[in-house]
Amino acid sequence: MGLLIFGDMNTQAVMQQEKRRAAALSVTSNGILVILKMSIGLIIGSISVLSEAIHSAMDLIAAVIALIAIRISGKEADKDHPFGHAKVESISAAIEALLIFAAAIWIIIAATHKLLSPQPLETVGWGVAVMCFSSIANLLISRMLFSVGTKTESPALIADAWHLRTDVYTSGGVMAGLGLIWIAGFIFPNANLNWIDPIAAILVALLILKTAYQLTAHAVKDLIDTSTPPEEKIWIEDYMKKLYPTVRSFHRLRTRKAGSNRFIDFHMVVDEDMTVHESHDIAEQITKDFRMHFTNADITLHIEPCDGVCKYSCISGCLLSENERKRVRQSKTKPTA
Repeated sequence: MGLLIFGDMNTQAVMQQEKRRAAALSVTSNGILVILKMSIGLIIGSISVLSEAIHSAMDLIAAVIALIAIRISGKEADKDHPFGHAKVESISAAIEALLIFAAAIWIIIAATHKLLSPQPLETVGWGVAVMCFSSIANLLISRMLFSVGTKTESPALIADAWHLRTDVYTSGGVMAGLGLIWIAGFIFPNANLNWIDPIAAILVALLILKTAYQLTAHAVKDLIDTSTPPEEKIWIEDYMKKLYPTVRSFHRLRTRKAGSNRFIDFHMVVDEDMTVHESHDIAEQITKDFRMHFTNADITLHIEPCDGVCKYSCISGCLLSENERKRVRQSKTKPTA
């Protein structure tokens, strides 16, 4: 019997369109926030607001990279890329993480200089307002990106969503720091609390570094061809066991995940007297059921005859009892008339 390869790209067009819309919205949102934060930061002289502007600038670059990656990953498999382009999104996520590391280091250096040479802030209320607006906008956009990214299993969108979710927390921290300076200015007009601004910026940077590390670990995981989640492998094994006695054994199960694509290949053993047409129908049904359960499953199924020669690899996934295996071996060794 032979090798059957199945793939389904019918659902990808809709998913790609949804991902592109989400990425484009992220680019627009980040672009607006960079302009607002940079302008207000320069006006009031706040290093924490400027650090947030740099953070949003990195988010903007990351969003543009994600948009480009999503467009490339949506291309169909070709001669040079027979397994598709889905890993481009994982590469994008890794690049985004490196950008976040760079932004965090810059913020720490700038904030340290500001801490050593503190300067009074002006019109702090504007800083509080823009940080509040940033937190609300990024919270809404990140929720949308998480929703679409999880639904379409897009590493690029999920990485972008984490960027914005981090921005929600960091903007909130900066807003709290500026708010404290602002309020304290009314209660204690002679108190020097300008050191709060660079301290808030450093705390922002530390939180950014943590997120960058998590994104890097996730991106690398996809790039080195890790298996699909354990629960998915369990589902496959349970499904194949239910096909007994039509299927006598399944083994050499291998899975990997690239973006939203899953690649599944394994060997399936059936009665050697089964016709090619019958075994093909079984393989078609397995493929149909797998596609119903998994997103963008590409299945390679090798069909083997149960000829009584029980190799170790076959026995490891054999569904027959020991007595049944013995009867099969005996039937194959009986002399023919």
